[in-house]
Parts: sequence; structure tokens; C-alpha cells
Amino acid sequence: MPLVTVTLQQSRSQERKTALLDAIHRSLIAAGVPEADRFQRVLELNGDNFRFDARYPDARTSRGGDFVLIEILWSIGRSVRIKRKLVADMTEALARDVGLDPEQVMIVFIETAWENWSFAGGRLLHADT
Repeated sequence: MPLVTVTLQQSRSQERKTALLDAIHRSLIAAGVPEADRFQRVLELNGDNFRFDARYPDARTSRGGDFVLIEILWSIGRSVRIKRKLVADMTEALARDVGLDPEQVMIVFIETAWENWSFAGGRLLHADT
């Protein structure tokens, strides 16, 4: 189960946020995530609460007001090959469907063991006893 957090520096319209979240989810589905496995949140912060370097470490153009930070918390076990394809698919979808410059998109994967997820009711479905 991926938990996706999208952090934006400024407010966006509901339509733009929906397009952004939909593009991210379609990319995750293409990487093997079940369609119904959709857990996403958007954090809209002002410049005082969301600070970032304009070019670190290799941005070809300066990051600005359109900068989007995408954090994907998911279970451990995906290969670098799958992650590379997901990043490529996601940045392409965000450029095509949302109009985001790929240089304005940062994607971070955070991995955790399966036994660290309780999806509902306090049940650890994937924990060994």
C-alpha cells in the first residue's frame, strides 16, 4: 500500500490537484499497485513553511512556485528498475496531464516492512505471530 503525500508551495485549484493525484495514481497502477489501493494527501504550504534549494543537486532549471514534492511511503521490496520506470512514467504523466515541468518534480521513496501496516481495525495483516 503506498501512502502518497504531495507537498505544494502554493494553493492549486481542485481540478489541478485532482489531475495531479490521478496522474500519480495511474503511474502507481502501471507499476503494479492495485487500483483500489489509493491513499493520498496534499499539503499546501506557504513559502515560510516549505523551503527548498532552487537547484540542488542537479536541477536543470530553478525550482519555483510550481515545485512539487511527492513522497511515496510503501512496503519494501521494489527493485531499482521498477522505481526508475515509475519515476519516468510519473514525471511524463505529470508533464502531459498537469503541465508540470519535470524539473519542478521531486519524488522520494520511503520503504517500510510489511508488518508495519495496520489498514483498519488495529489488525496487522502481514505480521508474523
